Amino acid sequence: MKVSELKARSAVDEIELEIVSKGEVREFANDRGSGKVCSAAAKDAAGDEVTVSLWNDEIAKVEDGTKIKIEKGWCSEFQGNKQVSAGKFGTLTVLE
Repeated sequence: MKVSELKARSAVDEIELEIVSKGEVREFANDRGSGKVCSAAAKDAAGDEVTVSLWNDEIAKVEDGTKIKIEKGWCSEFQGNKQVSAGKFGTLTVLE
């Protein structure tokens, strides 16, 4: 899948991305629990960019320049921008 094919509020079967820049880590707490989240800018092979939401232990796995694959993930939209994440049921894998 390519960034240009992403649709908000839709499943992401598989997408490969390169992290361009990792944002600041934020802590959160709500009625379902607490943890950490970080937004990162990423691009696909065509150079199209999308935001990746990194949760908890995913944050330490990636740095700028890291190539990742998200399988069975999710695409959402925040303030008009698409975001992808592994979500509850997907996986984020670091590629060599």
